Amino acid sequence: MQLEAKGVGFRYGNGPWLFRGVDFTLSPGEIVGITGPSGRGKTSFCRILAGFEKANEGTITFNGEDIAQKGYHPIQLVFQHPEKAINPRWKMEKSLQEGWKPDQELLNKLGIEQAWLKRWPNELSGGELQRFCVARALGPDTRILIADEMTTMLDAITQAQIWHAVLDIAKQRNMGIIVVSHEAKLMNRLCDRIIDFDSLQQQ
Repeated sequence: MQLEAKGVGFRYGNGPWLFRGVDFTLSPGEIVGITGPSGRGKTSFCRILAGFEKANEGTITFNGEDIAQKGYHPIQLVFQHPEKAINPRWKMEKSLQEGWKPDQELLNKLGIEQAWLKRWPNELSGGELQRFCVARALGPDTRILIADEMTTMLDAITQAQIWHAVLDIAKQRNMGIIVVSHEAKLMNRLCDRIIDFDSLQQQ
């Protein structure tokens, strides 16, 4: 179930290449960190892997199959700002069940309280909203989770709780994780290997 990107390049319209020639692999159960300066394309690359953007060139395969041809998308992305990923017109229960219905065990692991399900997004903190975003991303078809600065804006306790739950679930499912962060301590603690995004590219 390996993820493999070969020669992936991306640019907006006819503008300059944001990045080009990116080769990347992720094996089942592996946790890989991606670091590097802001504005070099880390988030755009993650959006391509998760199907939110289309690469201008290169291929992305999962288990040897073109990811665009699969009937489901095995890669889910959790963004830095949860308020941008939650529909403000839906109560949390509806938002949570948009893609699938998480079981109570998962909700408990992520510290999601039953009372929160009846609330509007603006009635919850950023940390509480992010727990819902993580729960939505951990559907039964998810084989790879991308955490793009997922806990950067959260307090240390909430950050630790969310990562403890994610790592536990990933171990159970043999899921791969891509961690994008500028936090060196977090990366060193979580990752099997850390890659500078610039080093993946053809210059």
